[in-house]
Amino acid sequence: MELYRAIKYIRLSYTDDRTVESDSVGNQRRMIDDFIAKHPEIEAVAEKVDDGYSGVLFDRPAFQEMMDMIKRGEANCVIVKDLSRLGREYIETGRYMRRVFPAYGVRFIAINDNVDTANEGADDLAVSVKNIMNEAYARDISIKTRSALDAKRRNGDFVGPFSVYGYIKSGEQHKKLIIDPYAAGVVREIFRRRLDGFSAQNIAEKLNQEGILSPLAFRRNNGTPYATGGYSDHADCKWSATTVIRILQDETYTGTLVQGKQSTPHFKLKAMEMKPASEWARVENAHEAIISRQDYELVQRIREIDTRTPPSRDSVFIFSGVLICGCCGGRMTRKVRKYKDTEYVYYFCPTGKKHGCTAPTMMKENDLIGCVTESLKVHIENVISLDRLLSTISQERLNRELIQEYNGQITNCEVQLTRIASYKGRLYENLINGCLTKEEYLGLKKQYSDEYDALQAAITGWQEKITAVKENRSERSRWINQFRQFEGMQGLDRKAVVQLIRSIRIVGKSQIEITFNYDDEYEKALAITAQLTERRAV
Repeated sequence: MELYRAIKYIRLSYTDDRTVESDSVGNQRRMIDDFIAKHPEIEAVAEKVDDGYSGVLFDRPAFQEMMDMIKRGEANCVIVKDLSRLGREYIETGRYMRRVFPAYGVRFIAINDNVDTANEGADDLAVSVKNIMNEAYARDISIKTRSALDAKRRNGDFVGPFSVYGYIKSGEQHKKLIIDPYAAGVVREIFRRRLDGFSAQNIAEKLNQEGILSPLAFRRNNGTPYATGGYSDHADCKWSATTVIRILQDETYTGTLVQGKQSTPHFKLKAMEMKPASEWARVENAHEAIISRQDYELVQRIREIDTRTPPSRDSVFIFSGVLICGCCGGRMTRKVRKYKDTEYVYYFCPTGKKHGCTAPTMMKENDLIGCVTESLKVHIENVISLDRLLSTISQERLNRELIQEYNGQITNCEVQLTRIASYKGRLYENLINGCLTKEEYLGLKKQYSDEYDALQAAITGWQEKITAVKENRSERSRWINQFRQFEGMQGLDRKAVVQLIRSIRIVGKSQIEITFNYDDEYEKALAITAQLTERRAV
């Protein structure tokens, strides 16, 4: 009697219902042990368990360990509860059963499915059908799982395995994010330092010097789950520029939950692919914000401009990334020269006359700071004065004049919609009575349908205008507050430059053109003021 050295292979998928005893690891183990006890020719030499791995893929760690033992000749029998435990992919499961295992002289046994390759009379067709059914089941589970996760994402539920640094998972089934006070304070400090002009590398170095734990070290120290593999396997995980940049770019801190950025193209594939932004699940106000939307957007703008930190400094220079040559459009360069122990700082365009740039040779930094400071003070005062003027206009007046006018337009459109609906309702009757040919009927039907759709779109447009008027005050407060916080400023700093100024064009030796942030909002506010002033005059 041939003796078999058997490996007990057990698999439990992360999609399996773990409340069902028949699928548990313990039950599979007992079933296999009972089978071996009844077959004296089989001796168990090892047990391999893949807990939480899909049967569609075969790169499971315990499965690979089992195959390594087989290749070394340490086992010549594999026993599983049923065929689905070996795998749920029809072609690959069949390949192992019909080619790989026979090539190594391995006997394969699936207890519940009554499959034993030692029996020559094994029903190969039945095995094939079962494998096909197992794969169909895996496909069905994949579709249902994807749909369920997508529904949760669209509902604003957090479905990630690990919470974002600064938050902890809470609520029913840990679906919501709540603020972790300590980590949230670190996140706010990171954003504050970036707004003050410090580089990501400098922020990381300062955090390490201050003894603040990195996100991974913080999770380890608090015993919370964290991803394993790669950098997380390092014993000493410090803050790095990459970690800081990742935090600065994460929109989660504004209260907006963005999920579903990656997905597998097929349930049989493991590699993740980036999905287009239009398919992401994006839910605003899903949880409490740590960083204001204004500060987040400002940090993203800072990232877009050239803000390289000089080797001898911790932060960028005050005009870094915003100074533009008025002639060629290139970025201006900062230079420092010393003359008789006095340091002179100036900006110039590196393009030069040889390449067609006729910009002035240089502009002193002190002159530029003075000019920008005065211009900024004037613009801030203009914005605040505009706000005061708009504040004298009551919401009731806006409702009475603008909203009343827009509602009148909507009423007019609705009257036309009723008339067109009446025309369309009589078309078919005229066709049956012979008053219209089929071609005339189809032509008029399309004409009325197009007019109907156009009027519906017009109504939507007027309704959006009403909403814009109603929300104007809160929106105005949002961008005006960006300027109001610098009211009474004495000197110019980096934060004021990046928060209020989009670009500074050097036109001449004593002439500059400044483009301020929120120019569109400013022009809209001016237009509303002019419109209401005209109405008052009438």
